Amino acid sequence: MPELPEVETTRRGIAPHVEGREIVEVIVRQPHLRVPVPDDLIERLVGARVGVLARRAKYLLIPVASSDTGGDAQGSSLLWHLGMSGSLRIARLGELPKKHDHIDLVFDDGALLRYHDPRRFGFVDWLAGSAESDPRLVRLGPEPLSDAFGGERLYRLSRGRKMAVKPFLMDSTIVVGVGNIYAAEALFLAGIDPRRSAGRISRERYERLAAAVREVLAAAITQGGTTLRDFVSGTGEPGYFKQELNVYGRHGQACRRCGAELRLVTLGQRASVFCADCQS
Repeated sequence: MPELPEVETTRRGIAPHVEGREIVEVIVRQPHLRVPVPDDLIERLVGARVGVLARRAKYLLIPVASSDTGGDAQGSSLLWHLGMSGSLRIARLGELPKKHDHIDLVFDDGALLRYHDPRRFGFVDWLAGSAESDPRLVRLGPEPLSDAFGGERLYRLSRGRKMAVKPFLMDSTIVVGVGNIYAAEALFLAGIDPRRSAGRISRERYERLAAAVREVLAAAITQGGTTLRDFVSGTGEPGYFKQELNVYGRHGQACRRCGAELRLVTLGQRASVFCADCQS
C-alpha cells in the first residue's frame, strides 16, 4: 500500500506538470472505485484551473478553481487516495491507456494525469470548502515531519497504554503516515522492541523514536518511496528505498547491525520483523 513517502513522492512528481494548468477534459473509464466517482465530477472539473497541490497523511489534495472566480469550484479540492495499489502519473495525449487506467485529467498543454489502480481500493472525491473539516481528515494526528510531532507527544499519549508500541505508532490519531514498513524501520533505528508496551517506554526513548521516524521517512522520500509491488512515482519511476530496508520483509535473514537472525511476530494483525538482540 502506498504510504506517506510514496504519496509525497507522487505529489512532488506531478506538481510541476499540473499546477496552474486548466483542465480541458476528464475521462472516467471506471467509476466504481472504493468510493464511487461523483456523478458530476466531469461537469465540475472541465474549465477549472489547478492550484498548489498538498498532502495530508496519505491523502493527496488537488485544489481547483473555476476560471470565473465566482464559479462553483472556487475554494474546492479533489481528495485522492491511492488505496492499496493505486498510482498517479503524468502521460501525454495519444498515449494509449493500459488495463486499470481508470481516470484521466487532460490539461490545456496536452499533458494528462492518469490514475491506475488494479485493485480499485483507491478513490477520488470532491471536497467543497476547507479540506480540514472533512470527517476523513479532521481526527488525524500531526504530520511526522512537522514541529507538532515529537517524542513528548508520543510519551504523553502513551501513558497508561498497554498496547504494543508498533501499533501505537501506526495509529493515525497519534501521528499520520507511519505505516507498517516505516514503523518497523524506525523502531529498529531507535532500538525498541515492537512488542513492548507503549505505556512502559520512557520519554528519552520516545525522543529517539520520534527522531528515527523523521530520519526514515525523510530517507524514503529522498529515495522516491518503497516499491514492493505496484507503486510508481508521478513520472512512472519505482521507489528505491526497498534496498535500504533493515528489517521489513527480511525475517530469517541476518541483522545488518549484529548478524543475528531477524524474527517475525504478528502485532495488531500486521507482520512485524525485528532483531531481538538490537531491539529491547
